[in-house]
Amino acid sequence: MSEHRLSEIVIERPRSGMRMSSRKLKGEKQRLRRLTQEATEDGLLSPYLIKPRQKSKYFSDHLGPLRRWLRSHVGQPWDAVYSKLCQQLDTSTLAGQHVLSHVWDYVERHVEIIDGVLYEKPDWGQFRPLESHYRDRFYVHPETCLLCLVEKKRRKSKPTPPTDVLAIDANHQYRQLKGIWYRVTFAEFPAICIDPVIDILRGQVSAQTAEYIAGRRVYAVSKQQCNKKEIRLIKNQLAQQST
Repeated sequence: MSEHRLSEIVIERPRSGMRMSSRKLKGEKQRLRRLTQEATEDGLLSPYLIKPRQKSKYFSDHLGPLRRWLRSHVGQPWDAVYSKLCQQLDTSTLAGQHVLSHVWDYVERHVEIIDGVLYEKPDWGQFRPLESHYRDRFYVHPETCLLCLVEKKRRKSKPTPPTDVLAIDANHQYRQLKGIWYRVTFAEFPAICIDPVIDILRGQVSAQTAEYIAGRRVYAVSKQQCNKKEIRLIKNQLAQQST
């Protein structure tokens, strides 16, 4: 990439969208006439037809070269990096100022380290953890003043749903035991236990070892082997959960 043309490379990009006349947009002409009429009646303007401000095509910045340029200078003193960037850009022009405005979108200068965690210091409000999820972010190290790259935070993977349990309601579940599906019925664990509580799946249980289902302590009181129709239902619902 030609560094001395950075401002042109960042700004110049093909326009996105469709080339379409506003006359072909359904209801667009009527909407503009209505806006003109309302504004005229309110005395906001002299009678003339409002022209559409938003065309069907629009400009978008191409910021990949800027991110790559910053990434190539990671580990260098920020003052030197910024000075080099200002030398390559003509900050007296609109293009140069435009690029610099995007630099502050990527580089966080006001950072504080608390218990080993990076925090950005906003102009107001509470400190926020300095994180990067989907794009490159940089920061100026508060102690070394070097340009650093924020480590991207890994997205938490969705937990894999169990394939041997399927809830029916608060008191019933389908459970696969030794390859066989059963419909299991649960009862709420008694508040006061005089006799031992026997769970047909786990044996004798106490209040500490009882299962939690829907926020309640429960124990299995009965089970019945599933028929073919229930097994088809179970397989279909498990397949939907995995997608």
